[in-house]
Amino acid sequence: MNSKHRMTLEAIFSEPVNGSIEWSRIEALLTAIGCRTIEGSGSSVTFEKDGHKANFHRPHPRKEALKYRVKQVREYLQQLEITP
Repeated sequence: MNSKHRMTLEAIFSEPVNGSIEWSRIEALLTAIGCRTIEGSGSSVTFEKDGHKANFHRPHPRKEALKYRVKQVREYLQQLEITP
């Protein structure tokens, strides 16, 4: 995990919840920690690591992840025991 990934991780766990994180940064972080990306139909994407799966919908037309999506990513990272 490089410094940009660490900054993304810290942004995901910041309070209040940050609703301006670009989704591409979140995907890059999940890939960097070893998650497998499974493309679904449309904007659906699933990440899998160590038997834990999380399904998300990529934001569109905007690039930023909304607060509820950031919370979902935070919960997934906590399941994987990855915190800043």
